Amino acid sequence: MISVGYKNYIALDRIVAVISPDSRPIKNLMNTAREQGHLVDATMGKKTKAVLVTDSNQVILSANSTETIIHRIQNYRKS
Repeated sequence: MISVGYKNYIALDRIVAVISPDSRPIKNLMNTAREQGHLVDATMGKKTKAVLVTDSNQVILSANSTETIIHRIQNYRKS
């Protein structure tokens, strides 16, 4: 389990991608996931800085940067 911010955790082996939310295709992905009920907003009202996609098609929004999430994944795999 890794932290995606504000005491929210996700299983590391479920993560398929960690993406920046700035591009139009990713914004479309977030809107589609919201409409289909597959969006999990873990930002606690803060700006979305990373989008995580899981193997079960869940889209998780995080207020942590993509670099922070990747760093946590790398540190978890080292230990």
